[in-house]
Amino acid sequence: MTADLLGWLAIAFIGLAGGIAVGSGMVAFLVVLDIIPRLCQLTRSCKQIHIYEGAVVAGSLVFTWLDMSDVHVHLFALGAGVFGLFAGCFVGMLAAALTEVINVLPILAKRVGMGPYMLSLLMAMIFGKVFGSLFEWLIY
Repeated sequence: MTADLLGWLAIAFIGLAGGIAVGSGMVAFLVVLDIIPRLCQLTRSCKQIHIYEGAVVAGSLVFTWLDMSDVHVHLFALGAGVFGLFAGCFVGMLAAALTEVINVLPILAKRVGMGPYMLSLLMAMIFGKVFGSLFEWLIY
């Protein structure tokens, strides 16, 4: 009985630790990219920044719950198109923010003294992304 309980506690601890790590990474990613303040600046709606923040948190919670549960959402064609439009807007904004941040890498590499290793650093990032994606798609 105690071994069973210890197993469940270990699983709960590992799950919680993984969730905290992934959540912290996402928050750091959003903070580094300044997506929400930049979006407010572009739309000239800085007074509604709390709505943007709430939407990001609510979206993360809802879609994490949907991913972990057995809920299936069957949308009609127009609903799927609207969802696709919003998902595409999010991915597009994220890609645009990444292109702005990628300009920081050469400056950071020079300041840290990794200027000569810049090509190796970029190749490591690229290969890590490729191998991680292939692992998830083909094995996991």
